[in-house]
Amino acid sequence: MKKISLGFFMAIATIISVSAQEKEPDKVKWDKTASFGLTLTRGNSETMLATANIQADRTGSENEISLGGTATYGEDQGQVNTKYLRGFGQYNRLFNDKLFGYLRVDALHDEIADLNIRLSFGPGVGYYFLKNDRATLTVEAGGSYVYEEQGGIDDSYATVRFAERYTRKINENTKFWQNVEIQPQVDDWENFLLMAEIGVESKITDNLSLRVVLQDTYDNVPAAGRESNDIRLISGISYTF
Repeated sequence: MKKISLGFFMAIATIISVSAQEKEPDKVKWDKTASFGLTLTRGNSETMLATANIQADRTGSENEISLGGTATYGEDQGQVNTKYLRGFGQYNRLFNDKLFGYLRVDALHDEIADLNIRLSFGPGVGYYFLKNDRATLTVEAGGSYVYEEQGGIDDSYATVRFAERYTRKINENTKFWQNVEIQPQVDDWENFLLMAEIGVESKITDNLSLRVVLQDTYDNVPAAGRESNDIRLISGISYTF
């Protein structure tokens, strides 16, 4: 576990450090957004749901970096019913305007699904089928090494990774995005994790926006006594800085 964790953090450090190699700093751009949502009910029911998300995307003529994290915590009548954490980092090295190689790391914790930790990292290739000021469409394929602690059982294995992401700027104030990713185990394709997200964000001011996001995590081999599918509908306010 210590070796896996060390490899994970070294991969994150690599993703961050390569940004210093950009040869054309005038073309480098960072987009950073933090969002937060809170829902409370009192009276006949006592529930609480808090969500937080941070995302940083760096674009340049040769290097691209994406870093992000999501946290969700909820209670119902004083009992925890949601406790979800996810973080990721990805570095893209552009070979031309459309083709790139990438290195990606992910970490996932879902207490309700009895998933203590799931770490994965690995390389791959991607291609921009659409890339302009208003929209992007990318497809990625690669491999990953996974370490996980689920249902009291430690396991590690290799996976293949397929991913797709689409973003669209609907107008000057509203944007839409959608992405889906699947990772089946190389020697057991019945064991796979699928994650999908769809969202829309609309500006209130130059820096503040309202956002609504629907997330779905599907584990085809969940821990004993757990459901395969987890769906989250998240609304909140985001701040761009």
